[in-house]
Amino acid sequence: MKVLIVDDEKNILKLYKAELEEEGYAVVTANSGQEALDVFESENPDIVTLDILMPDIDGIQVLRQLKEKRPEIPVIMLTAYDYRDDFSVWVSDAYVVKSSDLSGLKATIKQVVESRK
Repeated sequence: MKVLIVDDEKNILKLYKAELEEEGYAVVTANSGQEALDVFESENPDIVTLDILMPDIDGIQVLRQLKEKRPEIPVIMLTAYDYRDDFSVWVSDAYVVKSSDLSGLKATIKQVVESRK
């Protein structure tokens, strides 16, 4: 199972990559919206975690483009801010508020993957 993690904070990418690799996932990362689109094309991930606030292309625009290319791809929105009232994120498969405790993210990834089987 290959996970694409998209976040503009490099320390978060390192932490999430290490934690998810410990869980047995293959992990690829992207540091911007455009890089996310490029990595998505080249790496063909099974699931995506996507930050909303990024400097180039925001996560909501990236989400739309990912779903246009592969509507079946599970996408988990991951952000420090609460966007749940923004209907644009509703097309995502799940929504997780960032935390240094990754148990919520890990459980959500597992739940989304299991629901797709």
